[in-house]
Amino acid sequence: MTSARDKNPGRAAVAVRDPWSVPILVAQIPATGLHRTLAASPEECGRLASTAGINSVSDLRAEFTLSPGRSDTVRLEGRVTGQVGQTCVVSLEPMHSDIDEVVELLFAPPEQVARLSALSEETEADAERPDPPEPIENGVIDLGRVASDALFLGIDPYPRKPDAVLELPAETVDPEDHPFAALKALKVGGKPPDQ
Repeated sequence: MTSARDKNPGRAAVAVRDPWSVPILVAQIPATGLHRTLAASPEECGRLASTAGINSVSDLRAEFTLSPGRSDTVRLEGRVTGQVGQTCVVSLEPMHSDIDEVVELLFAPPEQVARLSALSEETEADAERPDPPEPIENGVIDLGRVASDALFLGIDPYPRKPDAVLELPAETVDPEDHPFAALKALKVGGKPPDQ
């Protein structure tokens, strides 16, 4: 999964408060792994909707399993589900869409991210190239941020109701009203129409 922040590089330059934050200390993840179930509060859903520029976010839930790996890496697997309210691009009516995103990420200490990213780029073109690891920032993985990114990536940028049809007004076209009407009049020896 590519981070939603990667799609908007200008966002990194501005200190933005995450609309949903659930930090987990990497040092407290047991060797057997850690499972967390999260549910965003109505206030957090409101902030997420505002950040995404949509009408609403509701029933946002995330289930994550974190497993420690080699070289202080952490594998995160899970699912983010919820519902978003948007405006149909065809009918301009409000509509709701379900979000169901699978999340698989590898986190690594910042000093290892570049090395692991280079290894993933060396993967043969025929093989599916894994996403580069996400950095572990100050010994913390923010599960709320991961869930927010999955939500943002799952939002349809052009939502359309299944039954929405674009109906353009019928125009009657005068066959003499086109750019070459004046040339046609000159060719047949007439005068061009008045402009």
